Amino acid sequence: MLRVGVDSRPLILSVGKDSQSTSPRSCRMEESPGIVPSGSRKSAYDDFRTSVETERDKYELILLLVDSEEAVAGGRTPWEHLKAIDKWDKPEQADDRSAHLMVRCMESWFLADKDVLADYFGQGFLKNSLPGQTNVEQISKGDVLAALEHAARPTTKKHYHKTAHGYELLGLIDPAKVRAASQHAGVLNDLMAEA
Repeated sequence: MLRVGVDSRPLILSVGKDSQSTSPRSCRMEESPGIVPSGSRKSAYDDFRTSVETERDKYELILLLVDSEEAVAGGRTPWEHLKAIDKWDKPEQADDRSAHLMVRCMESWFLADKDVLADYFGQGFLKNSLPGQTNVEQISKGDVLAALEHAARPTTKKHYHKTAHGYELLGLIDPAKVRAASQHAGVLNDLMAEA
């Protein structure tokens, strides 16, 4: 099960056990897990807490993936960042690797695959106006969103909309490009590859 929210709504990634056997099912970023809206940021955290408390036997991994919302202080773990930003405590049943960050927002990952953005928005998309940093984690949330809005304006879609476009784009971007442009995405992929 993969529960996804957009903007400041987090993801809950759950790698389940194969329904035909008791062996864990591996779920890597190269695969395309299903996407289910999670709700508000707080609701998704609450869902995550409930999942780790009541469904540990159903899943090999249950992960919380949220926007960091701002730069992560050097050396700070995802749980330390979430405690500082959201006042969220790590549930007792969760481990240190169960929270992951999309730095700074989900849309940052889109900038790692500008070709997909250009194809998705079509004629008129201002691909060359997007930020040129190779590390998408260094681009502020405001700059990411403003750049997407500006680049999409001349297209038939007219703008970028999180709920109208975000889910679909998340499924289209190249995971290898995202990993190369985002250290946090690489850490998440490595963890899922171990499952």
